[in-house]
Amino acid sequence: MDTEAVRALFDRQMRREAPADSLGAVVERVGAVVRQTAAPAGGAGPAAESDGGWNGVLWSDLDEGSADAAITEQIRHFTSLGLEFEWKLYSHDAPHDLAGRLAAAGFTPEPPETLMIAEAAGLPTDVAVPEGVRLVPVTDAAGVELMAEVHERAFGTDRTHIRERLLAQLAAAPGSVAAAIAMAGDVPVSAARMELPAGTEFAGLWGGGTVPGWRGRGLYRALVAFRTRLAAERGYHYLQVDASSQSRPILRRLGFEELSTTTPYVHTP
Repeated sequence: MDTEAVRALFDRQMRREAPADSLGAVVERVGAVVRQTAAPAGGAGPAAESDGGWNGVLWSDLDEGSADAAITEQIRHFTSLGLEFEWKLYSHDAPHDLAGRLAAAGFTPEPPETLMIAEAAGLPTDVAVPEGVRLVPVTDAAGVELMAEVHERAFGTDRTHIRERLLAQLAAAPGSVAAAIAMAGDVPVSAARMELPAGTEFAGLWGGGTVPGWRGRGLYRALVAFRTRLAAERGYHYLQVDASSQSRPILRRLGFEELSTTTPYVHTP
C-alpha cells in the first residue's frame, strides 16, 4: 500500500470533503477550515458530542500566519451555540506548532490515537471464535441494548450515549452503520460497530470492546474480520481505525499500517 497516497486520499474524502455523520448535521468549509456542526438538541453529551451528533473541526489548511485567527473563529462559532467541540488534530497537519496554539487558546488534549488503515482485500474475513460463541448482527433495539451493555462493561462508561446514537442511526440511515455482538450463550461478551460513509472508499471501525474475562480469546480479531467482509461486499476499498495502544498491536498483525497520529483537542465554552 502506498501510505502517502492513501493518507492523501483519506484527508480528501474523510476530512476535506467529509460527509455529515448524523442526521441534520452540517459540514461546511469556512476559509481554510472544514467543520461539522451537529443538529441542535436539548442537552449536552460527553466530550464534543451533543444529542444531535459530533461537533468539531475535521480538517484545516493553515500556516503560522493564519492559524490563530482560524482558531479564534472556531471558538466564536461553537461558543455562540453553547457547544463544546473538538479540533481533531493529526500529526501531519500544519503548522508544526498547531497543537501548542490550540492549548494556548484553551483546548484540552485527550489521549492520542493512531490512524491505521488497511486494504479490505488484504485482510482476513474468516476468523474462528471460541466454542459456544457466535457473532450476531445488530439490527434492532434489542441488539442495540446488548451492544450498549458490552460497551459499559468493557470501557466502564455510561451506555446511554452509544445506545441513543446507534438507535438514531439505525432509524434514520440504516445503511450508514453496521454492528455486531459476540454472544456466549445468552450473554453478550464483545461488540463493535462500523461506520459506512456514503461516497467514500473508507469504512471506519469503531467501538470494539470485550468484557473482562473474555479478552485474549480472539474476539476482537473475529469482529474485525466480520466487518471487513461486510465492507468489501458494500464496495469499500479501505478500513480505517483510530487505534488505541491496546488495539494497535492486533491491527498491525492483521495487516493495518500506521499513517498518522490523531489527538482530540476539546474546547468547552
